[in-house]
Amino acid sequence: GFVVELNSAGGHNAPPRGFRYDAKAKTHSADLNERGEPIYGEKDMVNLKKFAKATKGLPFWLAGSYADPEKLCEVLEVGGAGVQVGTVFALAKESGMEANAKKETLKHIAEKGDMDVFTDPMCSPTGFPFKVLEIEGSLSDLEVYEARPRACSLGYLRDMYQREDGKLGFRCSSEPKEAYVKKGGEIEATVGRKCLCNALCANVGMPQVNKDYTEEMLITIGDDVNLSRKFLKKDENGDYSYGAKDVVDYLLSESKTRGLLKKENVNAFVKKE
Repeated sequence: GFVVELNSAGGHNAPPRGFRYDAKAKTHSADLNERGEPIYGEKDMVNLKKFAKATKGLPFWLAGSYADPEKLCEVLEVGGAGVQVGTVFALAKESGMEANAKKETLKHIAEKGDMDVFTDPMCSPTGFPFKVLEIEGSLSDLEVYEARPRACSLGYLRDMYQREDGKLGFRCSSEPKEAYVKKGGEIEATVGRKCLCNALCANVGMPQVNKDYTEEMLITIGDDVNLSRKFLKKDENGDYSYGAKDVVDYLLSESKTRGLLKKENVNAFVKKE
């Protein structure tokens, strides 16, 4: 099957059609908006009916701002299997996101207004655009980013390269600049790069703790982060939260009414009365 993920989804995004990040020549600069984000257009959208025909019966799911009952119906009506939803579940009480970051994010949305998500074209060492929640105290904050000592202690996103002796080596544009350049990397490719390996571990409350530094978070989330406002309730401690069931009930509300869901799928999510 297929998961078709649009550019509003959290995490890494496919770049716009024809877009190529070039750290040295900066030829990509003309394809960035006023905030410095890649510009997506009509060519980056999906024609559901044409795609459904092309799958020849294989299952497919849509993702990227598809946490919507009407959009789920749209996918089901053209023969899709459903939708993939991440952002609103990431902020639900059952998720593994670091508890204080989740609490402060929901409080901000409830009391201060919408939060911003930035599609960063250069923070990921993979070269793909990466969604970043702009939240104080995280690596999205320039001062916090610049205070972090560069290190590559996990190395999950390293690239292979051929060393002068013909053997394979590994490097990452988020590692210490001197080390990266020594391995043949371009210094320009290190600008703005962030260590996603360590940051994502910190996001779930498991940061690497070094002698002089504890890794900070870099929260990735989809553009529809503010949709969580729809589910917010205050608990006995005055904190805002909601459960995964609140999201599931919302997502299935319209498709259940229209009779679009297969019985086995409904039973998987909905408790029998």
